[in-house]
Amino acid sequence: MEGKTSIFRKEALDYYQHHRRQEGDVLRIAPEWTRWTYVLLVTIVVMAVLICLVGTVSEYSTGPALVRVERRTGVTASAGGVVASVEVAPGERVTQGQVLATFQSEDERNSLARLERETELHLIRYMRNLTDVAARQALTTLQAEQELARSRLEARSLRAPVAGVIGDLRIQPGQYLAPGTQVASLVEDHAPVYLMAFLPGYYRPLLRPGMPMRVELDGFRYEYREVFIESVGDQIIGPGELQRYLGPDLAGSVTAEGPLVLVRARMPSRTFSLEGKVFDYFDGMPARAEVAVRSEPIIQALIPGLKVLFSHDG
Repeated sequence: MEGKTSIFRKEALDYYQHHRRQEGDVLRIAPEWTRWTYVLLVTIVVMAVLICLVGTVSEYSTGPALVRVERRTGVTASAGGVVASVEVAPGERVTQGQVLATFQSEDERNSLARLERETELHLIRYMRNLTDVAARQALTTLQAEQELARSRLEARSLRAPVAGVIGDLRIQPGQYLAPGTQVASLVEDHAPVYLMAFLPGYYRPLLRPGMPMRVELDGFRYEYREVFIESVGDQIIGPGELQRYLGPDLAGSVTAEGPLVLVRARMPSRTFSLEGKVFDYFDGMPARAEVAVRSEPIIQALIPGLKVLFSHDG
């Protein structure tokens, strides 16, 4: 047999020598990993088919949203003047009666200082002669004028009407304010917070109270919170009507196209936590909301023609 080419494959001869199988047995010379790969692929295919048959996929209604805070108190300037100082900052907690800002008040201060000097002089005069009726009458008049001057000076300060948190502050030192101008807003302690979402109007028939809604605050990506729909608007509005609904303060904070429906949901608390830190919700914080409005089997989503077949069977 020397010099002649064997009619058997070298792999087959090596396999036979090492395993000593009986004649006629099947030779298995494929790598071991191919068998496991085949089993794995078959398992994946079977699982994929089962998932398509029993699994479902959801359709979501998504849109912009805003955090709104109830029980907000506006602080207005009762008298006009130039702002001398601002004593607080947005987000700062204040107590009732705390000074928020002061106006320039040189005239009021000078008038009060003059009355205090005159009162001191008449008091000395009266103490020297307790029978001086004119001095006693002058003291009474000056004390009344002094109280009036103090009240005028007090009016040159803006104070918090209630305890709470400064929501927004619209003044700065040197700014002139006309009487009745709103200078700040206060969010009362324990004021409830809710979310106003603006979803596509064509989903209105599918939206109802009690449905879960997922919320993602702008600036806190992938930090989702689940709330439940409290109410759904009965009317479909357009972008123009939405801007009028938001008012001049928030008109530009939401950009939407097409018909919209207003959906309201209550937030579970006044604060939220992130990475161990606690943050307050503020009025007008933008967010993104989505609601799962309907679901269907995956197989129907992949093969839309099956919807007609299943609907006829039903």
